[in-house]
Amino acid sequence: MNRTRIVVLISGSGSNLQAIIDAVQAGDIQADICAVISNRPNVLGLERAEKAGITTVTLDHKEFESRDAYDAALMNKIESFTPDLVVLAGFMRILTPSLVQKFKGKMLNIHPSLLPKYQGLNTHQRAIDAGDSVHGVSVHFVTEELDGGPVIVQAKVDILPNDTADTLAQRVHQQEHIIYPLVVKWFSEQRLTMEAHYAVLDNKELPSEGAQYN
Repeated sequence: MNRTRIVVLISGSGSNLQAIIDAVQAGDIQADICAVISNRPNVLGLERAEKAGITTVTLDHKEFESRDAYDAALMNKIESFTPDLVVLAGFMRILTPSLVQKFKGKMLNIHPSLLPKYQGLNTHQRAIDAGDSVHGVSVHFVTEELDGGPVIVQAKVDILPNDTADTLAQRVHQQEHIIYPLVVKWFSEQRLTMEAHYAVLDNKELPSEGAQYN
């Protein structure tokens, strides 16, 4: 089996990128991270990639006159690395439909909520404000709907009485760093695919909330 070629898109510190790098280096994931692309210059995630000997690209969205122009350039840059999988690891941009379509079934995202709850931003505070007892994180395939693609796996985190958005986020991050490399591993082993409205793992249709990690 050929090793899976991965391109990772980031916007910031790249902690999930680091978790995937660590899993690849440990041999847990039979894949190669061909490039890390950031839409913001001089972020920590780029340093993490360089330290691991991975090619880095900065494609600053501020240098483009429109979202379409940026995504067209991004698409070309991603394609130049001929990836089997595109991983969004804290990439803080809404993608255009043409870009999503190009990599349909080959693009993953991680979102800090138990989807379909709390799509978008400020998920930790919204969960606390709603009085939820449980929060968590979801890994899903990317479709045109924001945070709306088929869920692959979720990890739950209890909300404690004295939690703030920051303390809750820290515990959610711990789960992110476990389940994102796990999903990348499944994909790289050709165990994971996307059908029209759901994910398939080991030839079994996953439920709408995905597999449950914990």
